Amino acid sequence: MTDVVISGLSKSFGSNRVLQSLDLRVPSRQFVTLLGPSGCGKTTLLRLIAGLEKSSQGEIRFGEKRVDTLAPGDRNIAMVFQSYALYPTMSVARNIGYGLEVRRIGKPERTARIGAVAKVLEILHLLARKPKALSGGQRQRVALGRAMVRKPDIFLMDEPLSNLDAKLRAAMRGELRRFHLDLGTTTIYVTHDQLEAMTMSDLVVVMNEGVVQQIGTPEEVYARPANLFVAGFIGTPPMNLVPARHEGGVLSVAGAKLPVAVPPGAPAELILGIRPQDLGVARPGDAGTIPGKVWMVELIGSERLIEMEVAPKLRLTAEVRARQRAAIDDAIAFRPDPAQIHLFDPATGASLTAAR
Repeated sequence: MTDVVISGLSKSFGSNRVLQSLDLRVPSRQFVTLLGPSGCGKTTLLRLIAGLEKSSQGEIRFGEKRVDTLAPGDRNIAMVFQSYALYPTMSVARNIGYGLEVRRIGKPERTARIGAVAKVLEILHLLARKPKALSGGQRQRVALGRAMVRKPDIFLMDEPLSNLDAKLRAAMRGELRRFHLDLGTTTIYVTHDQLEAMTMSDLVVVMNEGVVQQIGTPEEVYARPANLFVAGFIGTPPMNLVPARHEGGVLSVAGAKLPVAVPPGAPAELILGIRPQDLGVARPGDAGTIPGKVWMVELIGSERLIEMEVAPKLRLTAEVRARQRAAIDDAIAFRPDPAQIHLFDPATGASLTAAR
């Protein structure tokens, strides 16, 4: 099996620097997701790994073998694109096996490998059909089959579920994860959808503006964000991020005193982060709470979002059970869980509590 090791990788398009001296190691057999907003460089990185773009600087290795000087066809990778890119005049069987045909693999072996892949993907009954006779989910399976049949060292996937409806995306997330576990092939997956990243990945690489912000398991990037960008990007609803100040061992938010230990050497002015799920509703005036008035209430199924204004243009959102009632302009207070409070340096954006 194959590790992917990226060292000092940079890529510029004219004066636009898309990747900046990026270092990354993708462990063998892991499902690793490149996650970030549009324009952060994740698809460019995938295309550099595939050989579809040439780097401006740095190197890429598959195991001990340097590959950034090799043509795409010499890297033994398989790529699944956002568009399925199926040949409309070919049957499903020939779409899956066409790459083997080009490589002059004999027909008996081609037939056996196409059948084995189709069985895993549960599309044996579709082999004689043309792509126009398939649903979106079936076309996605054919695209996966075309990649799987080659037995590549590495799978590269560029937002392969983005063209599917929400229900089918949810089903295909589980299918992709199952296929990965069955095949055990190193997989690098690009998405801007954090739900895909959090549910499918062994490791998540959070990117922004061509720089890796954090690498960790889904649990790590959610529970211990390394900086303000990760804190604000990961999680739905997003983490509350508000100015705070500490003095004499007391942390305050909008004048409210909170029982939170501040790391030694922290600046006096901080950014406090707390997830909506870690805020409870309390009575105004209770110790350890932040008072305000209800700004907005939204019902989201079994949960309710309560947005509270604590100062002009400063609001906090709590996610509570739907049975918790609140009305706009009600006096209210939120009680943060002290163990779940994150503190960030406003100058650098770095977390002061990520190691907790």
